[in-house]
Amino acid sequence: MLSTLILLPVLGAAIIGFIPGTLTGSRIRSAAVAVAAAILLVTIWIGFQFDITNSGMQFQESLPWIPQLGLNYKLGIDGLSFPLLALSSLLTVIVLFSGRKEVERPRLKYALILLVNAGVTGAFLAQNLLLFVLFYELVLIPLYLLIAIWGGDKREYAAMKFLIYTFVSGILILAAFLGMAWLSNSTSFDYDAINTQNLSLTTQLVLLTVLLVGFAIKIPLVPLHTWLPDAYVAASPSVAILLGGIVAKMGTYGLVRFGLQLFPETWSLTAPGLSVIGVVSVMYGALSAIAQKDIKRMVAYSSIGHMGYIVVAAAALTPLSLLGAVSQMVSHGLILAILFYLVGVIETKVGTRDLDVLNGLMNPLRGLPLVSALLILSGMASAGIPGLVGFVAEFMVFQGSYAVFPWQTLLCIFASGLTAVYFVILLNRTCFGKLDNNTAYYPKVLFPEKVPAFILAALIFLLGIQPSWLVRWMEPTTTAIVATTHAVNNQQVAINYQSNTATNK
Repeated sequence: MLSTLILLPVLGAAIIGFIPGTLTGSRIRSAAVAVAAAILLVTIWIGFQFDITNSGMQFQESLPWIPQLGLNYKLGIDGLSFPLLALSSLLTVIVLFSGRKEVERPRLKYALILLVNAGVTGAFLAQNLLLFVLFYELVLIPLYLLIAIWGGDKREYAAMKFLIYTFVSGILILAAFLGMAWLSNSTSFDYDAINTQNLSLTTQLVLLTVLLVGFAIKIPLVPLHTWLPDAYVAASPSVAILLGGIVAKMGTYGLVRFGLQLFPETWSLTAPGLSVIGVVSVMYGALSAIAQKDIKRMVAYSSIGHMGYIVVAAAALTPLSLLGAVSQMVSHGLILAILFYLVGVIETKVGTRDLDVLNGLMNPLRGLPLVSALLILSGMASAGIPGLVGFVAEFMVFQGSYAVFPWQTLLCIFASGLTAVYFVILLNRTCFGKLDNNTAYYPKVLFPEKVPAFILAALIFLLGIQPSWLVRWMEPTTTAIVATTHAVNNQQVAINYQSNTATNK
């Protein structure tokens, strides 16, 4: 069934892109939505079969591919990858369904979106390092084309910058993976065949640093973030949802899956520095968001800050902090998706994203009252207001990280307050105030345009009220990861102690 999740979008993209005949853009979009809906249904079926008490890999598939290179087609899913897989499947449906506006070359656009889904899904499922790199790089070209062809102002510049940064990210990750296998004398790149603990501490630190830099570009973390604001702002709202809601999670997923789990001994050595970088990203993202006049750029910078929470929590490596980190990945994906979607609706109906121009959208007769209400809900979720999914994730991150990194956690809490500041600025200028009569009577928001926002808002609310519906999928896996890492560290401490004792004697 895991292969089905990869094959469905690939076959759907091929059919949409190459089937003969003249079809309207709406029919092509309907076909793409049907494919994405089928992917979501398969994901739900896997969820029903998923054993939430099992912390290991499930639904494993293995097939020799190019054994001479150590490349095998090996897939698996656990509590770390399943929530992100479900998020990807859901947001792909949202992205395709929300694209009701007629676009140029619809065949190509919708086929590329399905290919992005295939690449992200494969990356979350891959249990072979080279296979992960292949899927990781598969996402690159479709996203470049989606930004360069259907983007807004400066789209060529933003797309090229995204391409260069992401290409460098992939090269660094591949170099680290090659070093792991070759230096450890492994004959395969299968995840469970890699053992870095027989390498020297210096070698492990070098490989882990290269890997962390590669994933830091994808997340992104400051100072490797400069591609993000340009790409998010230049991209269409649907592509921005793909970038922030789905693709960025490949970076944080890789950080935990390959950085933390493959280097349990050296992770604790890099954790303090990593937590500092995470805090810098959190503070920089919040302060930069406050200074923005473009609401889409404001949301883009807020994404940098909220991804930093994940890094701090992963560095702390307590059972609660790691659970919070994975929960924050899902929470951030849902909240960022609805924010970009609502910003896109506002830009379509009003014709601007400028805070100095927008005003009075809450007006019940001539404004966009429902969109404004949902924007307020989304801002509250992003600021971590209790009762919404953002609060659940951030509370676990702060509670779990404080014992290990107290001052970093306090700065993250302060930045959470800054989140409320820039969203209050956004909402006060956008939704409230007197509506200008010269720009009144905006086009009505049709019911189909409201559906994606309703779905995302419902999930944000329900997962905030009942967080166990989210955390129960991931808790056994995250707890096992932390226990295994600490066990390896304790074992290494005991070995070092015995070695030092023997030397002294």
